Amino acid sequence: MSEPHSRRAARKARTEPTPAPAAPAAHNPTPRAGRNLYAAIGVGVLLGAIVVLSLFVRKELFVAVAMAAAVIGCVEMLRAMAHGDLHPPAIPTLASAAALPLVAYLWGATALAFAAVFAVLLIVVWRSLGHAEGMPADIAGGALTTLYVPALVGFAMLLLAADDGPQRIVVFIVVTICSDIGGYIVGVIAGKHPMAPSVSPKKSWEGFAGSATACVVGGSLSVVLLLDGRWWVGALLGALAVVAATVGDLCESMIKRDLGIKDMSNLIPGHGGLMDRLDSLLVVVPVAWAILTPLVAVK
Repeated sequence: MSEPHSRRAARKARTEPTPAPAAPAAHNPTPRAGRNLYAAIGVGVLLGAIVVLSLFVRKELFVAVAMAAAVIGCVEMLRAMAHGDLHPPAIPTLASAAALPLVAYLWGATALAFAAVFAVLLIVVWRSLGHAEGMPADIAGGALTTLYVPALVGFAMLLLAADDGPQRIVVFIVVTICSDIGGYIVGVIAGKHPMAPSVSPKKSWEGFAGSATACVVGGSLSVVLLLDGRWWVGALLGALAVVAATVGDLCESMIKRDLGIKDMSNLIPGHGGLMDRLDSLLVVVPVAWAILTPLVAVK
């Protein structure tokens, strides 16, 4: 006669080793936010100071900062993809990361478009010279990394190239930060209805409303005060920026979830990786360029 199920289960429980107790979680003074707010604010202020100093001391310094950010972002993307058994060719990808922002600053939008196409073709050819196993996925990963990071950083360089480029960069950063801050505050206080629970459980519709309000107000004020533009241009920029910032945040969350990782890296205390901070900025910057270039005259 077979042994009763409850007895078999009890015997199995006795013979299996008892798992070690889980290590206590690190103290987080702001648990509902999902990260250490104090560390995040401190590092954010430091990064902001680096950006502002490089912008207004000399434009070329900001170009160098942007190039470095593009390379670091690509390194994080390549390392993250390894978790999903994707191995895009590193040399052409990182070379493109350094080159595309510089090309955009020196020669403009058309040159950026041609350089981005050339970078993807270089990745295709480079990877085609290797083994056949996993080739399509590796090429796709390299193309995604190139178009997602340095190509979009190139749009920031297009903004910077104008005579009032530093002010345009500040406007673009302000509306993106407004999206983050407005969504964070309202989401923590009143967030009850998840926007995309399977992708980003902490992002709520209430937070999105807070982001939208902050973006419209911040866009209107910054365009008027920094660029002498019309208020409605800033409001339009803010309304489109909040959509782009949310899409950028959700897209990176989908990438990380698909790869089975929480953060792109642990480079920045309280923030995760650099890409965890650039996700919204990268998607907002082409929107800012498309709105500000035709609708706000260069001072």
